[in-house]
Amino acid sequence: MCRVWKTAVRIGKEEGVDLFVVQLAALLHDVADWKFTGGDDSAGERAATEWLRGLGVEQSVISHVCSIITALSFRGAGVPTPMVSREGMVVQDADRLDALGAIGVARVFAYGAHRGQQIHDPDVLPGHHATFEEYKQGNSTSINHFYEKLLLLKDRMNTEAGKRIAGERHAFMVQYLERFFDEWNGNT
Repeated sequence: MCRVWKTAVRIGKEEGVDLFVVQLAALLHDVADWKFTGGDDSAGERAATEWLRGLGVEQSVISHVCSIITALSFRGAGVPTPMVSREGMVVQDADRLDALGAIGVARVFAYGAHRGQQIHDPDVLPGHHATFEEYKQGNSTSINHFYEKLLLLKDRMNTEAGKRIAGERHAFMVQYLERFFDEWNGNT
């Protein structure tokens, strides 16, 4: 959450957007993530609304923040996830950037271990999820996750800063995968 917040502020300053909304959405974007709430993809919006109301935040700000939280997540390779506000675009880019690069590689294997996934199985091919439900139910390998989501993120960035940073992190992951397969196949 802190990495996403820092990146969102960095991009938000470049984009000249409302940093109050950006910071709230970045800090609350995973407050009740569907992956940890039994698949409930509305839990985050409910938790954020309750917390922000308790702080006396204006309803217009709460609505804006919650619209960002609701539309933020990747929902599958074949599922578009457009963001309507510039603040949302900033937070979405920051969230996606956290899944890329060295941190992204670490996250893949940490989450895969949490789910009991294999690191790699050459007989299990990456899936192309056409719906959010398919994506949520998917059971694959950690290496396949690169192809099912992470390597697709570079082309789904909204902001110029997001595109620039994603390009660098994407290149790192491609290099990592080349090395992984060289070692897997006993070539190095």
